[in-house]
Amino acid sequence: MTHDSHPALIKRLKRAHGHLAAVIAMIEAKRPCADIAQQLFAVESAVTNAKRELIHDHLEHCLTDDLHGQTSTATLAEFRDLAKYL
Repeated sequence: MTHDSHPALIKRLKRAHGHLAAVIAMIEAKRPCADIAQQLFAVESAVTNAKRELIHDHLEHCLTDDLHGQTSTATLAEFRDLAKYL
């Protein structure tokens, strides 16, 4: 299922992908470790934020819709599965 937030999420992840490629190039170029660590932190933050956005969007649009009907065992199980990634 595609959500309205997916295009922005894809854009964010492509940017993180580019940063990760830059980190690899930095390592190959023997750049200082502090510079590499800073860029890795930026990549990690970008991926973490993308993950959070995806999970929050899923909770808001998919699980909430399920709960408006009736709380099901499957919906609660899915929520538990998602919660471990937060």
